[in-house]
Amino acid sequence: MSGESKERRSARLTIVLLAAALVVTAIACLGLGRYNIPFTRIVEILISPFAPPAVPVGPAEANVVFTVRMPRILLTLLTGAGLALAGGTMQGVFRNPLVGPQLMGVSSGAAFGGVLAILFSLPRYGLLAASFAFGLAALLLVFALNSIVARRNILALVLAGVIVSGFFAALVSLVQYLADTEDKLPTMVFWLLGSFATANWDKLLLVAGPTIAAGLVILGLRWRINLLSLGDEDARALGINVGVLRWAVLILVSVIVAAQVAVSGVIGWVGLVVPHIARMLVGPDHRLMLPTSAILGGLYLLIVDTAARTMTSTEIPLGILTALIGTPVFALVLKRTAGGTRGL
Repeated sequence: MSGESKERRSARLTIVLLAAALVVTAIACLGLGRYNIPFTRIVEILISPFAPPAVPVGPAEANVVFTVRMPRILLTLLTGAGLALAGGTMQGVFRNPLVGPQLMGVSSGAAFGGVLAILFSLPRYGLLAASFAFGLAALLLVFALNSIVARRNILALVLAGVIVSGFFAALVSLVQYLADTEDKLPTMVFWLLGSFATANWDKLLLVAGPTIAAGLVILGLRWRINLLSLGDEDARALGINVGVLRWAVLILVSVIVAAQVAVSGVIGWVGLVVPHIARMLVGPDHRLMLPTSAILGGLYLLIVDTAARTMTSTEIPLGILTALIGTPVFALVLKRTAGGTRGL
């Protein structure tokens, strides 16, 4: 018992240290860009509404920090945390560390809803609704395929996700083919690459409501997700309505992914890779792993986005960088788990 409590204390300390690192990194990133501002000056600017600094904050500094960079950084943190939380949740629900929003077709389905909304010139909330609807439809198709082929075969579940992802990717290509090459197509292509270049306070408010609400509910259910990860029979024996809980959690995941896709396009691999790192740091207990995933996801995406906008004179699309980093990491994970999936 003492060993277990020591492990939990160590995990909580890890979470606190990661949260502190997240805050420090976010403040530092506020000063990075074409108009560099020292870290101490950023702190002075942030507290200037409450304690005016010795050197008054100029209009240029205030505009760069509060209008340009702060909404982008907050949106990046919220998106990274939401995607990592969604990925860790899906891995617990499906009892498979190889699944994530992208692999299970949710991202591709939401992307199809998004390009469809762009094609028909729907407003932002229409794009959000379309992304959510088709992201949930992708999940339904994955479940349907898995039930037809082999309900208990986890490898079949992953393959069903690959099939559905490919199907919706083809639909996205079809919509792009039908789109106006002068207006709609460039918008779709830029949006699908994933970027926070157009971040503003309106987009932050758009994604904050559904992401925070769904994320808090998932965190409130994280001990029940522990029971789901034991298997359906054991969860039922402990009094859990498995079907209702699983679908409730997956709908919440779809809300988070749809909100992210609606404001920043498709950003893959965050929900697949980050939960593995969290699991290595604090263990498989979802009560600790999910909050750790959320913090790590925000930190990871913030670092990648800062690199995307500062490495070159022209901003690199975020989806490209996350894929370049995520694919080799996923390959390593697949290699480590090959022994467990070989017999499925």
